[in-house]
Amino acid sequence: MWEAHKKGFKAWLQLEKSLSDNSVEAYLHDIEKLTFYLTQQNETLKPADLTLKDLEKFVQWINELGMTVASQSRIISGLRSFYKYCQLEQICIIDPTLLLEAPKMQRKLPDILSFEEIEQIIGALDLSTPEGGRNKAILETMYSCGLRVSEVVNLRISNLFMDVGFIKVIGKGDKERLVPIGRDAIKFINIYRNNIRNQIYIKPGEEDIVFLNRRGQRLTRVMIFLILKALVKKAVINKNISPHTFRHSFATHLVEGGADLRAVQEMLGHESITTTEIYTHLDREFLRSTLQQFHPAFK
Repeated sequence: MWEAHKKGFKAWLQLEKSLSDNSVEAYLHDIEKLTFYLTQQNETLKPADLTLKDLEKFVQWINELGMTVASQSRIISGLRSFYKYCQLEQICIIDPTLLLEAPKMQRKLPDILSFEEIEQIIGALDLSTPEGGRNKAILETMYSCGLRVSEVVNLRISNLFMDVGFIKVIGKGDKERLVPIGRDAIKFINIYRNNIRNQIYIKPGEEDIVFLNRRGQRLTRVMIFLILKALVKKAVINKNISPHTFRHSFATHLVEGGADLRAVQEMLGHESITTTEIYTHLDREFLRSTLQQFHPAFK
């Protein structure tokens, strides 16, 4: 019985939700944990038979296994999606996950870079080398557009609309979005394409990829991480920096500048505004530090 529902759920995630293979597997893994638990308890309950109490016992069980709060919350999120599917398919009438509480998570605020620190990192590039010219175009694009590292390594020439100042980005779940691109990023992408990229042999199949390594293949996410780590060390910045830090900094600088949160959500490609709201917390930290620095009552 559960196997048939899992197959249907998988098809729904792929076709209706357009999730990536990895995300689909993660959701199915959550349901498999539940069915394993039911087997352990010698229960033969169908999805429609499970109650809130049954699911609370399951959550207690995964907690006792020593799972982190983040992992528990992820599994509960998977169960909610599964029961949403079950209701749509009329497999069950009542959703037992409605009142199921996820463990409280403390949202860790990510490290961010100031505009001056970003300029320091970009300024540490050796522009006398082909890699330096390419890396400048990459970092300018990441900061200008707030891209995920996977989005920058897979950026396509056919998705650059420089004449109108936009690029098309393929984000999570193959969702497309149009993002404005700044003049500096446009300038350095053009320099890279006209003076560096056109000098290398391009591996068949990679002709449309913007940023390539010296073997004519797209860069890996790890390579971007290593490039950035080396530059941060060279710029003597003592923060825990990753490619995602450029994305966080992009969003934080927008919110600090008064940008509308919905516009920031759209540019980042967040499905939920809740994800974007972390930057309002960062903004409050910015306000607090400003008060401490400049207001006499805080000195």
